[in-house]
Amino acid sequence: MIKVMFVCCAGMSTSLLVEKVRKAALAKGVDVDVRAVGEADARKAPAQADIMLLGPQVRYLESAFKKSVAGTATKLGVVDMMAYGRMDGEKVLAQILELAGK
Repeated sequence: MIKVMFVCCAGMSTSLLVEKVRKAALAKGVDVDVRAVGEADARKAPAQADIMLLGPQVRYLESAFKKSVAGTATKLGVVDMMAYGRMDGEKVLAQILELAGK
């Protein structure tokens, strides 16, 4: 199972994308645990996920989160802006799998 944490301002705007990714993963038989959290919650426990994806609206936090996951197994990425805007769960799942090395 791949544990994925989507990070946005308050954990609300990525909720729809989380559902789209779950549906895409189910259709492809990929076992993922996907959740959306706000920036403050993500800062408390960044290493609780295999993959941490920042929403495009919080891309400016990338360097701070790189420091917080340094030395852990957590991979960090920023959701592709086009995929986010289109709520393209399949494209974001592909990004997750790439980060996971699968």
